[in-house]
Order: sequence, then C-alpha cells, then structure tokens
Amino acid sequence: MTDTPAIADADWWRQAAVYQIYPRSFADANGDGIGDLRGITSRVPYLRSLGVDAVWLSPFYPSALADGGYDVADYRDVDPRIGTLDEFDAMVAALHGAAIRVVVDIVPNHSSNEHPWFQAALRSARGSAERERYIFRDGRGDRGELPPADWPATFGGLAWEPVGDGQWYLHSFAKEQPDFNWDNREVRDDFLKTLRFWSDRGVDGFRVDVASLLVKDLTEPLPSQAELDAIDRDSGVHPLLDRDEVHEVYAEWRAVFDEYDPPRTAVAEAWVDSPARRAKYASPAGLGQAFNFDLLTADFAAEPFRRIVADNLAQSAASGASSTWVLSNHDVTRHASRYGLPPLDGRAGVKQGVEWMLAGAPADGIDRERGLRRARAATMFLLALPGSAYLYQGEELGLHEVGDLSPEDRQDPAYHRSVGQPEWTYDGLGRDGCRVPLPWTSTGSSFGFGPDGAHLPQPAWFADVAVEVQEDDPASTLTLYREALRLRRELQTAETLDWDDALSHDDVLVFTRPGGWTNVTNFGDEPVPLPEGDLLLASTAIHDRRLPGDATAWIRRP
Repeated sequence: MTDTPAIADADWWRQAAVYQIYPRSFADANGDGIGDLRGITSRVPYLRSLGVDAVWLSPFYPSALADGGYDVADYRDVDPRIGTLDEFDAMVAALHGAAIRVVVDIVPNHSSNEHPWFQAALRSARGSAERERYIFRDGRGDRGELPPADWPATFGGLAWEPVGDGQWYLHSFAKEQPDFNWDNREVRDDFLKTLRFWSDRGVDGFRVDVASLLVKDLTEPLPSQAELDAIDRDSGVHPLLDRDEVHEVYAEWRAVFDEYDPPRTAVAEAWVDSPARRAKYASPAGLGQAFNFDLLTADFAAEPFRRIVADNLAQSAASGASSTWVLSNHDVTRHASRYGLPPLDGRAGVKQGVEWMLAGAPADGIDRERGLRRARAATMFLLALPGSAYLYQGEELGLHEVGDLSPEDRQDPAYHRSVGQPEWTYDGLGRDGCRVPLPWTSTGSSFGFGPDGAHLPQPAWFADVAVEVQEDDPASTLTLYREALRLRRELQTAETLDWDDALSHDDVLVFTRPGGWTNVTNFGDEPVPLPEGDLLLASTAIHDRRLPGDATAWIRRP
C-alpha cells in the first residue's frame, strides 16, 4: 500500500508516540478469550482518537506460549489463535489508513523448541548442520550427564538442557526457548529474510528483543558463572552478552532497512550497563534507536528524573538517535501502582509482595489514589520531553496492576519458576498482572474485551475504569492522554529543552521546549505557583494558578 502523506516522513520515529499492544490482551473479535488481529483492527478508530503515531505489536507469531509469545515457532506467520496473514494485511492497511505506523516485535536470540529447525536438531546427530543452528555442547562427566557449565537461566534453573545423547543445548531464558547460534550464516540469512518478509507486508519498524544477547563466545573450556561474574560487562568481550561483534549483525539489518523508502526503523531492547554501550545499538549504522529504561527504576522525585533526562539527552546527541521514554510495558508493574508503593530504590518496576493488592483493593502499603495522581503527572512530564514516547496499552485508562490472580490462573514462567525463590525475579508475582485483558465496557462477561470471557481473569473494579466510562468524562485519565497527545503533536519542534533553574528546586522541575512550551512538575506535597503564561493542560485541577503536589502543568509562556 502507498503511504499516506501523514506517515511518509523518514524521521517519523524520532519524536513519535508509540502505543504498545499486547495482542492477546487488547481486543478479542472471535470470542475465544484471546485477543486477535481482527480485534485490533476493530479498535483502530480508538487508536486514532487517542492520537498515537504508531503501534508496536508484541509477538503474534505461532507459539506454545511458554513465554507469552516470545517463544516463536514460525517467524513468518501468524498464530492461528490470533489470526491469519490476510488479517494481518487488513490490520496494517487500517492502521496506515489512520496515519498510524506499525512496529512489530522480533525475537532473534532464541526460538521456540517447537520451531522446525529445533525439532530437526533434536532428530539429528551431534555435529550435524541442524544442530549448528543452535548452541549444543557435550556434557561433562563420563556420559555427558553433567551440564557444560553452571550458568543459571533467566527464568530459573540451569541455562543448559540435556537432549539424551550426552549433549545439552543453551537457553538463556526458559528451556522451551533454545538460543540460536549467531555464528551460523544460515541463521543470519534467515533473519534477513524475515525482516524483508514483514517489511514487504508494510511493517514500518521492528522492536528487537534482548538485542544485546545474540552473539556469544563459547570457546572451550567454558567459564564458570563465578568467572563470568568477574568479567567487565562494558568491555565488549563478555562471552554471553553485549559483545562488539553483535553490531556486525545489525549493520546487515540496517542494509535491509535501507532498501525501503522510507527506511524501516528499529529500536533495541538492550539491557546494558553504560551509555557508551547503549549508544552502539542506537547508531544510525545499526538499529538506530535503543530503549532507555531508566525511568522504570526511578522513584517519583525531582532529582532522579532530572538526572535521567539530562543523561539520556546527552546520549542521544552523541549517537545521533533520539531518546526513548518508557514508564510501563508488558514486563513491569504498571506505573499507576508502582508510584503508590514504597520507594523502589533503583529496582526495575518490581512487585513488592503478593498481598499488596488483594482483591484489587489497597493493601500492604499501596496508595492507589496517590499512585494514579503521580502516574498522570509523570506521563505528562514524559510526553513533554524531546524524543519518542512508548505507552503501554491500558495506561491511558489509569489501570493499576491486577495483583490478586490465583496461582492457577497465572501464565508467566517468571512466576511459576520463582515459587520458593522469589528473590531472583519480580518478587514472586510474575508479569501477568500487567497483561490482563483491557476493559472496554463497564458490563459484560469480559468488560467488552470480546463476546465471551478473557484468558486472564479481570477484576470487578475494571467496571469503573472502562473506556466507555471514561470516554466523555473531561476529568478522566483517557481524556488527559488524548489531550496531551494532541497538544504534543501540535507543540513538538526541535529535539531540545532548556531547564529553568530559577523556577526549579528540590521538589519542582521546570523546562521549556522551543516555542515557549513549558512543563512544570511538582514532585512534592505543597502547592507551588505556576509561571506566567497560558495554561494549556494540567494533570489535576488547578486553583488560583497554584500547582498541587504530584502534578504536572503545561504552560505556553510569552
């Protein structure tokens, strides 16, 4: 399809508002309890009214759902429970017709263990071409009965799984997610084919899952975990992560992206430790942009917010990319709940105890009202920044985390594999609480998510925050997002800001964008006077031109 003029700009991504859709939990058109592509297409008018520039789809590929779709069995097809390729094409056409770009998740570090390549590897002998597509190694011991190394997997247990013939395969995550061997030319070429496949179908960009893990050095003898822990993660030579050679892969990807007009875009999910390492992924010669997740570990306070913004704007200037800003996504506690909890002290959006939201009600120290006030203020702060803003489905409704899911209902391997050892991930709750299907109506078996139930139970309080409840309420969070996104598109100019140190202090941050657009955020408890100028929008009611605590206002100054 031909791009509409509104989305033909090659630099559209630099200051885009991107809305993340978790397809299985967005909208269900066929009534099987699982969100689908036709459901997304049916909600294009909603997305257009929200005012986003692009949607990012979490994986929709065939998958056994060992990890919420991030275990991919076929990279060039659609899970039949979610739709068909024809329905994908129809969705892209509808979104493009609404001047909304389409970004899809790509998962290159590992496949599903049900992928045809991996099944062929299991049927083949050691040393075969089929096994060379993945990372197989001989076990230790007389019969290979011991793992090749003592490395832990992200989702618990060992990172090595035996296959019964003395060999083991590497899985950085769940055992159902075997790691690809990126030293294998066939693997590299197949992913280039996948990039072209989706680009040819109109996809505008790619979000690259765990982009820093692909290339590994597994020269024998393999190091122990203790030896790995002693290696500098910023060196570019760590055997398992963020190796310099990974950028050779992304240079090839960039060549594919640049075959298209406008070029396809990409953003790296790269959990690396230093700005210099992150900048490599954001290079124009590579993926072009990299997520900064720093606000996910920051408490709602002026000092960390200012430091994070200043640091990341400096990084983007150095790399030539634009900054990315994130407050919630499919992997962390929703920020409306996070800001109502005790301080994070640098932990990445974690849950803080199984009892903290029993039955959807405040418990164990959570302050839901304050959390939502702060979430609205933080979102306006984020949307005023130069760079691209990534929003997660449901945050525009002010949704809190659903904390009272039963063990039987939970689907996340991060939950099931952390039972008895909650200290290593997500404090034992997993990620299902932010993946509960959205409420569109205040009634019905699934609050309008679909004709029948939902694949994760929805709490009763969803009735009070459904889209139809907020639609015409001028004070609702949905209305705030719509107006903020409308103003943002109108006001965005150059990718710069100036801090107003005369008005900023310990609890207040004030910065101005080109054209006199000023953001004032009060992180404290006491009201503060607003500067002169026209009040464009505020995250809460304003009286006598004084900004309450936990609030943000936008001013157009003379």
